[in-house]
Amino acid sequence: MELFRGALGVGSDQALEVAVAHAMLRRVSGGEAGSTVRVYRPDNRVVAFGRRDTLLPGFPDAVRAVRDAGFTPVVRAPGGRAVAYTERSLVVDHVGPDPGYLAGMDERFVGYAELWADVLRKHGVGAQVGAVPGEYCPGAHSVNARGRVKLVGTAQRMVRGAWLFSAVAIFGDDELLRPLLTDIYRHLELPFDDDSVGSVAAESPGASLDEFEADVVAAYDERYGLVPAHLTDDLLGRARDLVADHRVADR
Repeated sequence: MELFRGALGVGSDQALEVAVAHAMLRRVSGGEAGSTVRVYRPDNRVVAFGRRDTLLPGFPDAVRAVRDAGFTPVVRAPGGRAVAYTERSLVVDHVGPDPGYLAGMDERFVGYAELWADVLRKHGVGAQVGAVPGEYCPGAHSVNARGRVKLVGTAQRMVRGAWLFSAVAIFGDDELLRPLLTDIYRHLELPFDDDSVGSVAAESPGASLDEFEADVVAAYDERYGLVPAHLTDDLLGRARDLVADHRVADR
């Protein structure tokens, strides 16, 4: 399995950053590549909205709150609701071929949630799999600490011939995310409890983001065998062709 590692670069277009996952999905669905995983830390503060969020009456106000807080709004490739993250987060986009179209969706949710929970436990976190009441981007396979705070959110997108599984782990800066998510979900008129927002660093003081990232990569490598690769000009070109799907226009 190919491994792409690292963000596109300081000051890069965050819409392009999330468009890379979309381009990876297109490449695999077209039979041009096999399973691929990308691991990166954002180089900016981002709120990734789900496609359904953009249809809600409060979306323009939510976007305004995001920009006012110094975050960049984007629309992400997989499903789900709004997620906020900073440079102290880890994003993993995993794409694989799927001849059965919708086959394996539940198995992926369960399997990757357990993978993340195992890594978190190595870092001293009492990790569990399951929804946290009032969490952002709610899901039955969120990875939480003590059943109280969400640490890793997961989402999927399926197309004919391929699937995309994305995970965002909040390592730190939960104190920045909590009030912003409160504003966003209030504008979108969606349920939310700010007590559900957590971070790895808050659960395990002294934990290292470098070590955490290395352990996530090692867990994927143990399961699949990773081959380091670089984002090609062709793949980046495809992402640029798709970037308009992920950019939030100024209003």
